[in-house]
Amino acid sequence: MIIVTGAAGFIGSRLLHELQERGYADLVAVDDFSRADKVRNLEGIKLSARVERKDFPAWIDANEKLIQFIFHLGARTDTTEFNQAVFDELNLHYSQRVWERCAQYAIPLIYASSAATYGNGDLGYSDTDDALPFKLKPLNPYGESKNDFDKWALQRDAKPFFWAGLKFFNVYGPNEYHKGRMASVVFHAFRQIRDTGGMQLFRSHRPDYADGGQLRDFVYVKDVCDVCIFLMEHRKHSGIYNLGSGTARTFLSLAHNVFKAMGRPEHIAFIDTPADIRDKYQYFTEAEMGKLRGVGYCKPFHTLEEGIEDYVRNYLLR
Repeated sequence: MIIVTGAAGFIGSRLLHELQERGYADLVAVDDFSRADKVRNLEGIKLSARVERKDFPAWIDANEKLIQFIFHLGARTDTTEFNQAVFDELNLHYSQRVWERCAQYAIPLIYASSAATYGNGDLGYSDTDDALPFKLKPLNPYGESKNDFDKWALQRDAKPFFWAGLKFFNVYGPNEYHKGRMASVVFHAFRQIRDTGGMQLFRSHRPDYADGGQLRDFVYVKDVCDVCIFLMEHRKHSGIYNLGSGTARTFLSLAHNVFKAMGRPEHIAFIDTPADIRDKYQYFTEAEMGKLRGVGYCKPFHTLEEGIEDYVRNYLLR
């Protein structure tokens, strides 16, 4: 039995699709299933059970002998939400309850961390130093909650026999349609171009970056799922891992590729970065991927060109 929390969400639902395509059965989805726009992501997946998020810790207690692996991907991910109590409950305390049961029952665990833990990036993006999480200063409560759990996990004496925390960078791809403002720039670019014929990018508010020259590590969700399954199948070398493409690209490059994939002429305008996020805006992120490569993951990641072409032509345009 393989369990995915956040199962109706973006990465969780794509992971379930990929597990099913690779022949894995006895799949269990855990989530708050009250949103129809999210539940739609589970169409076509044969599930052994659906478990409500609030019931899951007790469900583990009742079914622990049947569980082979848990992917704990469920979280509150809105970086514009500033109620720390919400993040503490869903991203920290809830995750602690899942971890403790995995340690008690010897259940291997992969959980979702985030590149938001790195804050403004002044301390770099290295996942090889277990002391680094204790020095990081995330820029919002979401990042703080993820970093707090990373620190808590590293300090535990009782750990699952295998565990991995994955620091997701800027993930894009199919099944993010319900995420609203938190959907990827690729998704928003596609909708703007489709609806208006052009798109808007944030203007740079730093002299060392040109407009549209801000850099992000964009990683395709299919690569994220492949790494998750690789780690599940190998179950060695526990720890925290970056999960990005390893190559930072500009927002202008992203825009060019969305226009190209859609077969549309380019019309790009620049607008001011919203005031509520301007002082917390990251101008550069790039995952150091040597740690994951060092444990045997050798597949190439989709380039930005390849990922956008697949996403736009095979999903968004349909």
